[in-house]
Amino acid sequence: MKSLGIFRRSFAPWADPNAKPFISFRNVTKRFGDFTAVDNLSLDIFTREFFALLGGSGCGKSTLLRMLAGFEQPTSGEITLDGQSLAGIPPYRRPVNMMFQSYALFPHMTVEKNIAFGLKQDGMPKTEIAERVAQMLKLVKLESFAGRKPHQLSGGQRQRVALARSLAKRPKVLLLDEPLGALDKKLREETQFELMDLQYELGLTFVVVTHDQEEAMTMSDRIAVMSQGRVIQVATPAEIYEAPNSRFVAEFIGDVNMMEGRVALENGHSVLKTEDGVSVPLPEPLAEGREVALAVRPEKLKVSRAAPPEGANLYAVRGEIWDIAYFGDMTVFHVKLPSGKIVKASSLNATRGVEDPFGYDEQIWVSFEPQAGVVLKG
Repeated sequence: MKSLGIFRRSFAPWADPNAKPFISFRNVTKRFGDFTAVDNLSLDIFTREFFALLGGSGCGKSTLLRMLAGFEQPTSGEITLDGQSLAGIPPYRRPVNMMFQSYALFPHMTVEKNIAFGLKQDGMPKTEIAERVAQMLKLVKLESFAGRKPHQLSGGQRQRVALARSLAKRPKVLLLDEPLGALDKKLREETQFELMDLQYELGLTFVVVTHDQEEAMTMSDRIAVMSQGRVIQVATPAEIYEAPNSRFVAEFIGDVNMMEGRVALENGHSVLKTEDGVSVPLPEPLAEGREVALAVRPEKLKVSRAAPPEGANLYAVRGEIWDIAYFGDMTVFHVKLPSGKIVKASSLNATRGVEDPFGYDEQIWVSFEPQAGVVLKG
């Protein structure tokens, strides 16, 4: 299999004004009684995209997936796939297939029969079924497990059987509802890359629902961050992380420090006067007196015993190490600032041993370059 690198670097149909969306949600609303699960949502997904719907419980992501699959009908709005409206089309006639979190395998059937089930329901000839099942078993590397039943498989193997069954009918779109939730951490990480490779090899469009930020960041070409039935931001993983469009997205994706204060003018330039009385140069001019926050990721913060050099264009403030979390590959310091605010700073453990490590209650300096932060106005 070829490396995904070249493909993923060049794949950006959403940036092409002439590209037509493969899946479109237009002003879609879904209500259950008085509760609005999806609220006037519009969204485009493109052919061969690995698209993630990310959000907490009850944000509407699974409802959106179920409407695309045909298990729920929109209260209002329109969903189209490949230029065709899906209104009134039952699930079994849609060119999509859904892989459920529970896998929903038939316990009394072998792996082979589980994969073949949908093909038999469609009346495919036996010889073609056998050929297709063999292809799917090879694809998910389960050729030697064809005669086993689900209870004789590991969690990762059951996940692969469910995936093979979902792909056997060759859908145009594969929908995955929390597909890796039942796997342990190490297997989940391995399977993420397997799914990426598989999606590229098959050339299909994958839409995955997940609450796991790391999972969405690893696998997807783009992420839609959802809250209360609405899409808050749609962007690539790097854009979501480095340039969140709101406080909600910044705080939902990974760890973040919020340096809050008011805009002031110093030497004709906008600065943020923080709670600790430190001036942070802002990357853009803003109205004086306005309350804003500067979102800074922990890895952008530097912890040092020595004060930054005079004249350095840095945010720098004295603090005290309050807590230390050692994760092996990195160490996270919780630093208490003079205002009482606690910030997080992470440091990569690039060497095997650390000489004279920082200790609890030690007085240190926290600093970062102003361009490392993102101004959030709302």
